[in-house]
Amino acid sequence: MRIALLEDQQEQAQHIQSILSERGHHCDSFATGQSFLSAALHRSYDLMILDWQIPDMTGIDVLKSVRAQINWPIPVVFLTQRDSEADIVEALDAGADDFLAKPAGAAELVARINALARRANPDNEKEDLKYGPFEVNTQHRTVFLHGEELALTDKDFDLALFLFQNQGRLLTREVLLERVWGLTKDINTRTVDTHMSRLRRRLGLNPENGFRIKTIYQRGYRLEAMKAQATSDEITETQTADREVHTYNE
Repeated sequence: MRIALLEDQQEQAQHIQSILSERGHHCDSFATGQSFLSAALHRSYDLMILDWQIPDMTGIDVLKSVRAQINWPIPVVFLTQRDSEADIVEALDAGADDFLAKPAGAAELVARINALARRANPDNEKEDLKYGPFEVNTQHRTVFLHGEELALTDKDFDLALFLFQNQGRLLTREVLLERVWGLTKDINTRTVDTHMSRLRRRLGLNPENGFRIKTIYQRGYRLEAMKAQATSDEITETQTADREVHTYNE
C-alpha cells in the first residue's frame, strides 16, 4: 500500500517508515499539516496515519480537510500520545477509522493497517464482481457488459479491474504505472493516456452504461459513476481527451 504519514518528530517518522517498509508498504512522511494536505490532494494514497499535535495545525483539522476535499473514503488512523476517551471520541467523530496511542507496537500497527485495508477494499477477495451493467470475473479475467463478454487484452483487464475497485478515487499516472504495469521508474506516462483512451471505447464507458473516466488535468484519472443522461460538457470532455491522445500517437 501507499501510505501517507503525518508525524513531526523525525526519529519517530523514520521508525514508522521502517516498520511499514519491511512489510512491503511505501510510506511518505510529512512534518506539517500543510505539506501533508498538499500531497494528499495531488497524489494517490491507500491509507493515512495522523499525529494529533503538529506545528501548524491539529491532526483533527487535517482530518476534517481530508474528509471535505477527498471524495473517496480513504482509511485514516490516528497515532498519537493523546489517549483519553474524549480524544478518541473526537477523532472518530471527525472521521477517523481507528485510533492508536503511542508508543504502538509494530505488530499491532501493521495489523490495524491491514484490517483497515481489507475493510476499504472488500472486492479484493471476491471472484465475481458487479459494477452496474459490468460483471468482472477475477479468476477467468473476463469482463461482461450487459451479459456480453468484452474483447480485452490482459493489460486492459488489469487496468479496468483497478479502476472499478478504486472508483471515485483520483489515480495519478505514476500510481497507475506502479500498480497496473509494475513500473516504478520514470517513463513516458503517455503510455497510461493511450491505454485509458482505448479502455474508454472498449468498455463502453458512457452515460448509458453508468460510468465515465474523468481526466484530472496534470494529475491523473478518476472512474466516476454517472447519471444515465450525460450533459453536453461531459460528452465533450470525453471526446476531447480521446482526441488529444490520438493526436499524440499519430
